[in-house]
Amino acid sequence: MVIDRIRPAVQNDGGDIELIEVTQDGVVRIRMHGACVGCPSSNMTLRLGIEQNLKTYVPEVTGVEAIEES
Repeated sequence: MVIDRIRPAVQNDGGDIELIEVTQDGVVRIRMHGACVGCPSSNMTLRLGIEQNLKTYVPEVTGVEAIEES
């Protein structure tokens, strides 16, 4: 799974990511954990790290959204 390729980089910074769902229109929804929650750089990580990697390996991905913990 592509998320497993990205996860070590996120974990190196004290965070983690969890795949929640992939919508029919190709949006990947993830939940960020640990140091990623509330981190000012988490949006940059989401767009430049996670989204770009997913789009590279899975061209059907149209975007990535972070789901807040409830």
